[in-house]
Amino acid sequence: MKAVIHAEKPGYDGLFYGEIEEMHPKAGEVRVKLKTAGLNHRDLMVLHRHKSTDPPLVIGSDGAGIIDAVGEGVINVQVGDEVMINPSLGWKEKSDAPPKGFEILGLPFHGTFAEYVVVPAENVVHKPKFLTWEEAGVLSLAALTAYRALFTRGQVRKDMKVLIPGIGSGVATFLLQFAKAVGATVYVTSRSQDKCKKALELGADKALDSNEDWNEALGGEKVDLVIECVGAATFNKSLDQLRPGGTIVTFGSSTGDVIQFDLRKFFYGQYNLLGSTMGSAEEYKEMLQFIETHHIKPVMDQMYSLDQFDQAFHRMETAAQLGKIGFYID
Repeated sequence: MKAVIHAEKPGYDGLFYGEIEEMHPKAGEVRVKLKTAGLNHRDLMVLHRHKSTDPPLVIGSDGAGIIDAVGEGVINVQVGDEVMINPSLGWKEKSDAPPKGFEILGLPFHGTFAEYVVVPAENVVHKPKFLTWEEAGVLSLAALTAYRALFTRGQVRKDMKVLIPGIGSGVATFLLQFAKAVGATVYVTSRSQDKCKKALELGADKALDSNEDWNEALGGEKVDLVIECVGAATFNKSLDQLRPGGTIVTFGSSTGDVIQFDLRKFFYGQYNLLGSTMGSAEEYKEMLQFIETHHIKPVMDQMYSLDQFDQAFHRMETAAQLGKIGFYID
């Protein structure tokens, strides 16, 4: 089958579009003939985590398609069902942290940038009818990450003020839509005026230039909750915008993993710092119910064919996108 494969060389040099052996479902598994798939920042990191000495790997975590084969014992879906894939493997119930053995589709197991993917039957759900194939194929990882960070960890409420630095990513656009859906006041930041404008169109109450003084731009106003995914470039500015006793939830570090901050200022401020990751199957079901209730859809950036993967990766690597980048497969 045709796929985007990482093999033999480290990093981006090892990525190519080619042929790999077709997979077949075992007991408790299903095979999905994919129609669309979604690109995530995780796919960029996989290119460095997957070693050139490891067996070839089909990358990709998000996808949607039609069940075309089922393994023994599968009863929740059948051949012909239209489904979306939950890429969270081995994390069933909501918990403080993922259990031992938790993995994400696309490493170490073959992912969705291919004509077919085999996953546990419990990791597919029927595609909501209000979503197009393009939307369904890019939704899962970003929406689940946003849902856990905002609701499970951040405990967002309608009377809160929420700050979302770096509004360009798929997760950030879900965070904005989710927070507005519960009635929170939402501030966002970006270096791009176009992204700031789009965020305001999506409902943001204020959009700040990432390079300006945020405290001055907000008139000294502090926020209750920051959802931080940028990392070293914005972490201390985010911390400075928290009210005493406020919470910062972090799940990403695209601008660097290591930061320094004033510990005394932190504990005098009674701040809460929480880590977060993608989420459980229980949270995935909650998230799907939430988006159906509020009719929330992914903000779509651009779609490519699989053989145009280099263009898609370049767009994400240069942070040119606003929302989700996807692939047509069928």
